[in-house]
Amino acid sequence: MRKVNIMRIGVPKEVKNNEYRVGLTPPSVAELVAAGHEVIVQTKAGNGIDFHDRNYVAAGARIVSTAAEVFAAADMIVKVKEPQPAEIELLEPRHILFTYLHLAADKAQAEGLMKSGATCIAYETVTSPKGGLPLLKPMSEVAGRMSIQVGAHYLEKEQGGRGVLLGGVPGVAPAKVAILGGGVAGVNAAQMAVGMRADVTIYDINNDRLAELDMFFSSQIKTAYASRAAIAAAVAHAHLVIGAVLVPGAAAPRLVTREMLKTMKRGSVLVDIAIDQGGCFETSRVTTHDNPVFVEERVIHYCVANMPGAVARTSTFALNNATLPFAMRLANLGAARALAEDRYLATGLNVADGKIRHQAVADALNLSCGS
Repeated sequence: MRKVNIMRIGVPKEVKNNEYRVGLTPPSVAELVAAGHEVIVQTKAGNGIDFHDRNYVAAGARIVSTAAEVFAAADMIVKVKEPQPAEIELLEPRHILFTYLHLAADKAQAEGLMKSGATCIAYETVTSPKGGLPLLKPMSEVAGRMSIQVGAHYLEKEQGGRGVLLGGVPGVAPAKVAILGGGVAGVNAAQMAVGMRADVTIYDINNDRLAELDMFFSSQIKTAYASRAAIAAAVAHAHLVIGAVLVPGAAAPRLVTREMLKTMKRGSVLVDIAIDQGGCFETSRVTTHDNPVFVEERVIHYCVANMPGAVARTSTFALNNATLPFAMRLANLGAARALAEDRYLATGLNVADGKIRHQAVADALNLSCGS
């Protein structure tokens, strides 16, 4: 029987704007404690979603007052969002950081993590035997479904939108929804839009994927190859455009230009799910939940980088369902052994020993990739 490593695992309170998710739920803490590990949680880390200190104590965690205490006591830090500058300052070479990083669009963060010397494993680049991104999938599902709710809301006249009901009514045509990208986020957006009776078209550059989507949705949606001309036409006619493209570890491609935007109807809405990877609209810029939209060329842009944070309780449970087995493996085996024995987890390694360790991230940042 393999000897289990005893790991001290730290869970700091998220500090990014309007971020209420938490790295570990009390049930996840209980699983790690039962496996023999120690969990240190910053006080009030889960208060925003009604996980109180007493719930963590009941699960076996130890509560401390500050993030500095968490980082000082822990060997592995489990978070949700990328570390902010004050958190990066607390990282040491002995630390394992397990969280979303999205480094391809954030050179300053990458340089800070390199300087720290910590081993940084990004949820979004961990892969699976099926070829998917299992730790990105739950948040892509949430963001995809949310994008239609958000789009429908901002199409309302009171929100500055065109005044269009997504599903129309008998005798009045529904809104046209263009979804750029047929991956997890795009499919979940389409499911919600179809449920609301919108006129939905999914655009992708993978013909096999388009065939799969055609079979999956049958006559409920249309599919189209995502050529530049097709996207330009889609943007000109759509009331709602969802940007749901993903290149694992790399910056999102800019599919919609400002010139295309000028052809859109006044009060139309763009929702850029890809904004945490730089965005797929030329006019996108990062927004927050307390100021989520801006207008360019008479078109409403929703570009919140942590969309799933708006439904933080659902998102935290969904994320923990996916991350816990990997966190357990890292805790049981330690980073070096876990990464050596699990090539799918190893694809999540973004930074270690002061170097970028993921080729797509290195390419996006014009940095060299360590071996």
